[in-house]
Amino acid sequence: MNQDITEIQVTGETSYTVTVGRGVLERVPEALGDRVSKILIVHTPTVGRVASELRDALGARYDQVLLAEVPDAESAKRIEVAAFCWQIMGQADFTRTDAVIGLGGGAVTDLAGFVAATWLRGVRLINIPTSVLGMVDAAVGGKTGLNTAEGKNLVGAFYAPAAVICDLDLLATLPRNELLAGFAEVAKCGFIAEPEILDLIEANVAVATDPSTPEFKRLIELAIGVKVRVVSEDFKEGGLREILNYGHTLGHAIEHAERYQWRHGVAISIGMMYAAELGRLAGALSDEAVDRHRRVLTLLTLPLNYPGGRWQSLLAAMQRDKKARAGMLRFIVLDEIGKPRVLAGVDESMLQFAYQEIAN
Repeated sequence: MNQDITEIQVTGETSYTVTVGRGVLERVPEALGDRVSKILIVHTPTVGRVASELRDALGARYDQVLLAEVPDAESAKRIEVAAFCWQIMGQADFTRTDAVIGLGGGAVTDLAGFVAATWLRGVRLINIPTSVLGMVDAAVGGKTGLNTAEGKNLVGAFYAPAAVICDLDLLATLPRNELLAGFAEVAKCGFIAEPEILDLIEANVAVATDPSTPEFKRLIELAIGVKVRVVSEDFKEGGLREILNYGHTLGHAIEHAERYQWRHGVAISIGMMYAAELGRLAGALSDEAVDRHRRVLTLLTLPLNYPGGRWQSLLAAMQRDKKARAGMLRFIVLDEIGKPRVLAGVDESMLQFAYQEIAN
């Protein structure tokens, strides 16, 4: 096996290991432990072959390994899909010593985490993300969630996995546009905490976004490291963890407006550009730093603009966002690259003016 493996420890209120490397799926039994007898692998159709191979590999060791194929992307994050998974577990008599594996992108690990958190009030969870977004964001940190007609992730729970296994070999066949959309969350970590990420993207974006290169692995590790440091200190988003929402207030509103047909990273890219403009209007972020947002996101071929006539509907969606408190919108902005803070109680005219800066 390739020995170039990195283990990143999550500490604090929860403790588990995030393993990053190539050919590391063989670590799944170690992560499951000895007490587990039944396993449900929740996966999308796009990783059906990997799910079947994993089921066969685990079948010799465990009493029963079942598959639950769920829809791709945000369509998976519905209560009806969670109920389908619960039905399989109920019919197979899953107990508290059994386990759920989330195999897929960020939406699948969100769903699988919620299923694991709610079945018998909590069973063992292993996340195996198969997308860039899943590796650097959704699979790490213990946030689980479902969408409703009123908004994204309004139903959910904080529930930590027992382990996260990031096998970079699983990214080899990821469509280029999906890979680059996931890089929005990588870039976000660069903007809020780890400028080396931005340096690597700017130095050679083709190398940085090629899953076969050492630079790509380094970027994934740096982004995971940012999230791990934050969630180790603030598991339930009491304070510091809010910085991970950079670009997400408007980004989630755009996802809602597009009926979750857009990739998460595409919406978050526009949201970060908006947050940069808002930070500049608040008198904090320099023109140079705003331009750097534009340059990095453009290198990643991510969008920077959204139609100007949509502001009122986006504002209404943001006011329903779970990050709002007592009706007051909260945004993460930057004082400079790597220095995020909360901006709350902003006059609506400033919010709209910032939006005009990104409107097309």
